Amino acid sequence: MLRRATLRNRDLPVASMVKVLQNLCVLQVLLPKLRLITQRPQAFFLLRLIHMGTQESSHNFYKLTPVKLGCEVRGINLKQDVPPEVMAAIKEDVTKHRLLIFKDQGVVSGERHVEIAKWFNEPESTFYKHPRSPHPDVFRVSNDRSEGCTNVGRTGWHIDGSFQEAPFAYALYHMVSVPSNGPTVFAPLTDIIEELPREQRIRWERLYMISDGRSGPVHPLIYSHPITKRKVLCFHLGMTDSFIWDYKTPQQRITKEEETYSLLQEIHHEFIKNNKVRQFSHQWEVGDFIISDNLSVGHEAAPETQLPRSQVGLRILHRVTTKGHCPPAKEYDYRKELGL
Repeated sequence: MLRRATLRNRDLPVASMVKVLQNLCVLQVLLPKLRLITQRPQAFFLLRLIHMGTQESSHNFYKLTPVKLGCEVRGINLKQDVPPEVMAAIKEDVTKHRLLIFKDQGVVSGERHVEIAKWFNEPESTFYKHPRSPHPDVFRVSNDRSEGCTNVGRTGWHIDGSFQEAPFAYALYHMVSVPSNGPTVFAPLTDIIEELPREQRIRWERLYMISDGRSGPVHPLIYSHPITKRKVLCFHLGMTDSFIWDYKTPQQRITKEEETYSLLQEIHHEFIKNNKVRQFSHQWEVGDFIISDNLSVGHEAAPETQLPRSQVGLRILHRVTTKGHCPPAKEYDYRKELGL
């Protein structure tokens, strides 16, 4: 049983006292259930929901509801003018929660989609411009090649723009035609790194990736997020030519094809192990608009995204990406952190 908290009128206002007592009552009911499930991977998600559910936002511009990764957002219309202070709150919440899913937005035009992206940085588009795209900076994806680019995001887990000197900072997604099936799957990169066994973590810290073509940039597999400083991954399991062990040291060595494949499989395993516990499969609904911290969240298009139009209906996804902050870099000494 929880001990009763002793509260004094001079310590807390009445509203705060009531809130504390409500939270204590909720926890008292949930504690027996938590003791039964804390050995399960899903327990961490439940604890996060309880924690977030008992927090109050620093603003009341919109309502945040936690999901397995990130938050759903309600009570705001992105198609209308958004004041600077609300833009600032959205940017802060994207950094904090990594993924914001704005609900009930209707159909957002390509022009407005790009305007929202500019709250974060200038758009940067490097992909094929489909003739049906509503704007030069909108990448249009579909399960019908006459409507958009097909088979996008199906080559493996990745972040967007890993082949660039500075990977894209943010990715903004909007499903303008929602099929009956065809989710986008996300995973938290920091969590995956933190759960690695020590020896595996040391190995990954030594790895640097080379994108398609030896002339491309070389990036550390694990590096510091430029804003949060949390450790994240620069990777693309479908667009990696090879890896370099111990880059820019006398022990530097480039992996050959067989070793490269083995390392890619090892990374892939961390995203699917324990019955895909780290994955968040977002089932799209009409009006969904997602803003993602691209550097904090890996993603992959589910196989169902390529099911034919005759089977699941027309799928059209619009994506806008923004310029990166800076080239990935380790802002820490992993040897010291890991006691080497």
